[in-house]
Amino acid sequence: MAEDDFLRARRYLMRRDPKLAALIKKVGRCRLPDARTRAPFAALVRAILAQQLSGKAAETIYQRVLVLVGGLDALTPAALLAVDPDALRAAGVSWPKISYLRDLAEHVGDGRLDLAALEDHEDEQVVEAITAVKGLGRWSAEMFLMFRLNRPDVFPVADLGIVKGVQKLFGLKRRPAPRTMLRLAEPWRPYRSVAAWYLWRILE
Repeated sequence: MAEDDFLRARRYLMRRDPKLAALIKKVGRCRLPDARTRAPFAALVRAILAQQLSGKAAETIYQRVLVLVGGLDALTPAALLAVDPDALRAAGVSWPKISYLRDLAEHVGDGRLDLAALEDHEDEQVVEAITAVKGLGRWSAEMFLMFRLNRPDVFPVADLGIVKGVQKLFGLKRRPAPRTMLRLAEPWRPYRSVAAWYLWRILE
């Protein structure tokens, strides 16, 4: 999606849903496209590190990993595989995540996961390719679709922030089930990625 597409999506969502419109007016510009500058391999490394951690903790560990490999530009599969696992552990990466990072690096390094080719794949094909890597589930693939590929209609119902956002936006007493969330989000098609980004902001 180009910047104009995000503006069009905002206008569309504001027409479709008064509750979401109020949130969009309060938050302002959707900054989802800003994340496209992140290299795809780095984005998946970041996704692995972010699992079950707060955003601040994940970012701290991610920056330590970048130091170990020599910076963002040097973060390649080969460079990551060359890092001593004990050094990664000392940087705060858990042993399971170290094995996930190495599996990711091996998949990308030998071509089993062709990150450049994902640009031309359908959403579900991207999910299938990414989830073939150990430690990368559907949530990680959906984050890649949204933040790296800027696909317009992704709605990660398993994301706790989205669950809480839907609950707060609609004033629900209980956290909604995935089926309920999909029903409530139906009017937001084909721009549910943009709606999801605003739902995250409702908790800030």
